[in-house]
Amino acid sequence: MNCSLCNTKTSLFFHLNEKEYYKCSNCNAILMNPNHFVSPSQEIKRYKNHNNDINDIGYQNFVKPILNGVLTDFNSTNIGLDFGCGTGPVITKLLRDKNYNITTYDPFFDNNLTALKTTYNFIVCCEVIEHFHQPLKEFKLLKSLLKLNGKLYCMTDVYKETINFESWYYKNDETHVSFYHKNTFDWIKNELGFSKVTVLNRLIIFEN
Repeated sequence: MNCSLCNTKTSLFFHLNEKEYYKCSNCNAILMNPNHFVSPSQEIKRYKNHNNDINDIGYQNFVKPILNGVLTDFNSTNIGLDFGCGTGPVITKLLRDKNYNITTYDPFFDNNLTALKTTYNFIVCCEVIEHFHQPLKEFKLLKSLLKLNGKLYCMTDVYKETINFESWYYKNDETHVSFYHKNTFDWIKNELGFSKVTVLNRLIIFEN
């Protein structure tokens, strides 16, 4: 199969429990075979099981890398988007508590298409990009929604060669279908025309 990001021919990387994962030699993305994607109804059921309570202190601490990035780089006069906000938009809650203007969008739980018709100073995308069935399409959309000098903050587990993929917990979620290497983010930056990308552990920041 071809890479859903850069369209380069991929090779079989790992096979487990009847699921196949392919690796791209060009951008280093690791991609689940689309034949193994769960149905939309199964996907929704899985997301509802996350039980993301916006008032849970542990959950609030989990999103702090993105929250602190936004608070450092932007003030409350800027407008933001919580893309893929899910059932518990905790980043939105925490920013609104500080009088930030932020809009939510989620294809399953907040299909606010009006939110995709304007542009933003910042976009937060927490634990979302690993769910992208069509990552190139989604990253192009996110890029188009950013104002000049805007920033896109993503959180995901980044794959690196020292990780044993067979025992890697992150692949065990059946809705995780796209995995990214640092080189993958460099490819996205160059292909889509971001001015800069910074990878800080699980936090990835694209600058427009």
